[in-house]
Amino acid sequence: MTAQIIRRLLWLPFLLLILTIITLALARYGPGDPVQVMLGPRAPKEAADALREQLGLNLPFPEYVVRYVWNALHGDFGESYKYRNQAVGPLLMDRLWVSAQLSITALIIGTLAGIFLGTLAGLFRNSWFDNTIIGSVVLLDSFPTFAITLPLLYLVAVRWRVLPPGGWNGLFDIRAILPILILAIGPMTMFARQTRANLLEVIGEDYIRTARSKGLPESGVIITHALRNTLIPLTTLFGLALGGSIIAGSFFLEVLLGIPGVGRLGYETFLARDYPVIIAVVLLTATAIAITNLVVDVLYAYIDPRIRQA
Repeated sequence: MTAQIIRRLLWLPFLLLILTIITLALARYGPGDPVQVMLGPRAPKEAADALREQLGLNLPFPEYVVRYVWNALHGDFGESYKYRNQAVGPLLMDRLWVSAQLSITALIIGTLAGIFLGTLAGLFRNSWFDNTIIGSVVLLDSFPTFAITLPLLYLVAVRWRVLPPGGWNGLFDIRAILPILILAIGPMTMFARQTRANLLEVIGEDYIRTARSKGLPESGVIITHALRNTLIPLTTLFGLALGGSIIAGSFFLEVLLGIPGVGRLGYETFLARDYPVIIAVVLLTATAIAITNLVVDVLYAYIDPRIRQA
């Protein structure tokens, strides 16, 4: 297990390097010129050339990649094209903390609610209770985020006026309730379906019947034996969701509700062709996903001792 972790850690820099080259190539040769976005299409050629030289966009691509990687290793991701004279690192970190609070809280709430509902549905399978839970989960899962956000926003903020319509003043502010509930719907539906399917798969195994024949209480059989064997696929889902949600947040939700997170920053910088910020967001997202997957692999060994011995 230790050798596998070391191999994954050694591969991580090469993975990030390949991703950096691909992202820089798309930014360099893709559609849209950030210089024209910053100066306007009618800017004098001399001013455009001077700005392009200042940003390093006139360098040969290999030299541009080496320069960017060297600066990134020292924590310098350049300056934002949209927010002039602001370094990308501090700009991104301020927004990252907002998105991380919002997304991780919603993920935890959605995961716990989904496991609870999936367990109840599995224990009462093929009953009206099971059909109601799974039917509701499938119905919610079929709607995109904006289709859920807009009706909820109208009901709770405009019609009933029980919650503010948007804004952000920290995780413990009342304005955080609505976005957390909306973001928790996705994980809840995913974990409810997966928990029910896994529980139905293991509930008929021999070791479950053996545990029951020993006189163990039903709650102990479900929690200690059945649910524990459903944790591996659930841990995988949680790790994948956590890696992406820490960085990306929700573009649509943050823009609509005026939340100053990474999602809103990414939307604004994408429209402005702000490539330094876009590249930094991509690299941070890839790093977060790689690290969370590595943590998930380590957790496997504690969930299932057979993996530790492999």
